[in-house]
Amino acid sequence: MTVEPRPYLAIRDMPADERPRERLLKYGASSLSAAELLAIVLRTGTKQESAVHLAERVLSAMGSLPAIANAEPRELTQVKGIGTVKAVEMKAAVELGRRLLVEGDAVKPVIHEPDDVAGLLMSRLQHEPQEQFLVILLDTKNHVLKVVTATVGTLDSSLVHPREVFRAAVGAACASVILVHNHPSGDPTPSPQDVEVSKQLVEAGRILGIEVLDHVILGNRRWVSMRKRGLI
Repeated sequence: MTVEPRPYLAIRDMPADERPRERLLKYGASSLSAAELLAIVLRTGTKQESAVHLAERVLSAMGSLPAIANAEPRELTQVKGIGTVKAVEMKAAVELGRRLLVEGDAVKPVIHEPDDVAGLLMSRLQHEPQEQFLVILLDTKNHVLKVVTATVGTLDSSLVHPREVFRAAVGAACASVILVHNHPSGDPTPSPQDVEVSKQLVEAGRILGIEVLDHVILGNRRWVSMRKRGLI
């Protein structure tokens, strides 16, 4: 889909109730479209188009918000009108949103079931192009203390070393952990390597006195609990 050219209208020339910033202040952020929210991040357009139209072109060129989130700054700068500064601003906004999902201090999430793990991390991991191995640190009541990234890359026993997985857990004096990683293919079915690594980490946790409650694999809107499948 391409965005058709249209007569240039600067945001300052729009009626006040149509400007993204004013609409956000009056109606709240949820009332704005993705393009309008992105326009606020971009702040300015080009000499030929407003920030809103530039944002629409970025969305059209990249294909989706997840694609923007996963793009490298150099990929974003391939869109006409997006320089290094605007690309970096978009990436920073995305990263803040991701961190807010897992580091918000207002209410500490509680993990009761693997569904809770998926609810906490699915939006963060389901569109990642590389495997990421995360560790959820829990207190004695299964409140989430922190989520840390242990490794990024193909999951194998040489990469996912207990030292990397349990370093933060030991430092936080947590009671237990849940291991989480994503399958970029979208299929969360555990591989033999997943099973092997999981068993090694469960044993390492036992030696350290930190229980591994589960290892949850996330795919595209699907997940698998290795504990529920009896694999660990």
